[in-house]
Amino acid sequence: MSLLVVGSVALDTIETPFGKAERIVGGAATYIALAASYFTKNIAIVSIIGGDFPKEMLETFKKKNIDLSGLEILPQEKSFFWHGRYHLDMNTRDTLETQLNVLTKFQPKVPEQHRKAEHVMLGNLDPKIQMAVLEQMKQRPKWIVMDTMNYWIENTLEDLEKVIAQTDVLIINDEEARMLAQTYSLTKAARWILEKGPKYVVIKKGEHGALLFGKDKVFVAPALPLEEVFDPTGAGDTFAGGFIGYLDAVQNYDFEHLKNAVIYGTVMASYCVEAFGPEKLLQLNQNAIQERYQILSDLVRFDHVYPF
Repeated sequence: MSLLVVGSVALDTIETPFGKAERIVGGAATYIALAASYFTKNIAIVSIIGGDFPKEMLETFKKKNIDLSGLEILPQEKSFFWHGRYHLDMNTRDTLETQLNVLTKFQPKVPEQHRKAEHVMLGNLDPKIQMAVLEQMKQRPKWIVMDTMNYWIENTLEDLEKVIAQTDVLIINDEEARMLAQTYSLTKAARWILEKGPKYVVIKKGEHGALLFGKDKVFVAPALPLEEVFDPTGAGDTFAGGFIGYLDAVQNYDFEHLKNAVIYGTVMASYCVEAFGPEKLLQLNQNAIQERYQILSDLVRFDHVYPF
């Protein structure tokens, strides 16, 4: 079992109707790796940070067996920073400030010992960076999963499609799927994406759950009905971390295991949104994860009873 995670490790300032958190740890790779660490232990991050990134968080990564040999540190530079404000519905947000900082100098370097990783999770980044990572692998990973966003769809579509063609699973939200395939129908969008190369596509729908599409199969997973949502930041990345972490643990990619991966991703995301930043992901245990897994299982289980 081995998992290589590529993505941003950042600092965020987040405002929601429930409060504000300033300069807390964030970034796609952070959420992915922390979520995956509850399923598998051989995880490595490829990313870049500045000297302002909290050293205590680096120690936390190490305690969770997350290898940082691929994390480049520029001591005199500042880490990638994002400041956003969520609206009352918690589904829409305004970006108030983005500072790319060290991300403008990011040229991913996969350490030699991780170039044979069995699984690669390409977090939301410039597709040229995603492709650069794949080109450094000494052999094709067993499973490549990628995430992307509307910015790359709008501005780097040709490069993005090249990466999509190399992946086994594309994880994308409903708005992005429609934009990518230029159709309102999510079923048609999924079919369009599958024709580009991936074996499966996961379309996230936020509080309405997620859809898993294969060539001739579909699975619908509900979201957990939560009483309180404090911060949706990183929920999608946390979903991806639970998804790929589970697959790295079981080493099985049939449709039943992929359905379980979606459920575990949903479980991890449900905890993420209950506190600012990755706070909840630092406090979990296996009992809590299995408890919510069972709740989700009960939500989708029913007996076939005829009305006569």
